[in-house]
Amino acid sequence: MQYLPIFTKLDNKPVLVVGGGDVALRKCRAFLKARANVTLVAPEFCDELLTLAKEGEVTLIHDYFNEQHLNTMMLVIAATDLDEVNNTVFELANARNIFVNVVDDQPKCTFIFPSIVDRDPITIAISSAGTAPVLARRLREKLETLIPQHIGPLATLVGDFRHKVKQRFKHFADRRQFWEGVFDSSVVSKVQTGNTQAAQEQLEKMLDAKAEPEGEVYVVGAGPGDPELLTLKALQLMQQADVVVYDYLVSDEIMDLVRRDADLVCVGKRLGNHSVAQQDTNQMLVDFAKQGKKVCRIKGGDPFIYGRGGEEVQVLAANNINYQIVPGITAAAGCSAYAGIPLTHRDHAQAIQFVTGHCKKDGNELDWQSLAKPNQTLAIYMGVIKSPQIQAELLKHGRETNTPVAIIENGTRKNQRVITGHLGELAELIERNNVVSPALLIIGEVAALHSQLAWFGQTAQTSSFAQPLTDV
Repeated sequence: MQYLPIFTKLDNKPVLVVGGGDVALRKCRAFLKARANVTLVAPEFCDELLTLAKEGEVTLIHDYFNEQHLNTMMLVIAATDLDEVNNTVFELANARNIFVNVVDDQPKCTFIFPSIVDRDPITIAISSAGTAPVLARRLREKLETLIPQHIGPLATLVGDFRHKVKQRFKHFADRRQFWEGVFDSSVVSKVQTGNTQAAQEQLEKMLDAKAEPEGEVYVVGAGPGDPELLTLKALQLMQQADVVVYDYLVSDEIMDLVRRDADLVCVGKRLGNHSVAQQDTNQMLVDFAKQGKKVCRIKGGDPFIYGRGGEEVQVLAANNINYQIVPGITAAAGCSAYAGIPLTHRDHAQAIQFVTGHCKKDGNELDWQSLAKPNQTLAIYMGVIKSPQIQAELLKHGRETNTPVAIIENGTRKNQRVITGHLGELAELIERNNVVSPALLIIGEVAALHSQLAWFGQTAQTSSFAQPLTDV
């Protein structure tokens, strides 16, 4: 280990920055965030530093650096573009055993600045010992995707209760067990949703008596398949869940991101093959939550757009189960974007309708007259099997035979396939190309833009180094 990682309390401690430009400003802001007493020395200063001095945030010394400027200092930064000055700062500070950092000159650093994930009061620092700062920053980006914003307020809240917990539980093992229960309770979700008062009240109750585990259900939209389209909140809740209830439409890559030790329950739904009836799925969510478990009900796309999320949440609400709803990128938005097809376009489509080709039995018939209007886009979910009827009804109600269509199979995934043609051949295209679900149908003038705007799979895609970590 080349550097010992320590966290230093700099409240009102004297810190010197040698330099007056943008780099000095950046270092100065870092110290100010730590509430240090910052002095800068340089013959000239940038406007931002002059403003900070005018506001009383920093002290500026308009002078060339000399050894006297080190008097009383605890830390020193050399941030000039003159090697001679930087070397002098290092040698003089090091001789006095003052911690010194010469920017971008790792051998002349007795301390270094890590990349920081700041969830005050939680702070995570990552360092490459100065060998690869960009790599350290990339690792920080990974952690940023995992560490939710509410961790800071949660730490503040439990910090306020530490003394009370010590008084209530005399033994360390008892205190640890209590805090484990807190972090497994809905105190966390209350803080997450901004209801700090309710979280505080629940903590008070938990101090008075051992509370039973409180279950909760997260109804999460996983998007159309590409794991990088997950929201941060979806990822965070997936990795908190004790039980994950999922459908076939959730891609394997996304399922690889759930908590390693979570119980996985498949309630797979495919056309004509529902392995678990919807009412049984609803009851399963209620039962798991009543057992005190955190349940992630993950669905492809968005749970409230042809995902039956509304039906499931109604049952949760009727049974007084705590729940959260996390929207996802719906198939129409995700698949069309990855196919290079804008759903609206001033020259081609001034309106869009989302339609399902798989309605509830004995449900209302679709308004084909409205769906057949020109200059609008139809995004049809689960329409492969019903494509002959969709084609016939739209033509019957006035849509032109040569209306462009696109069939997007496995949209946003590595095996995405886009088939284009005209409305008059829709059913034939699906049969001839052996299209299988999941597939989205796009009908309207915008579908013709695929040949012009297609991008996904056409060229090498930049790999996202910030792919969320799955082993934390």
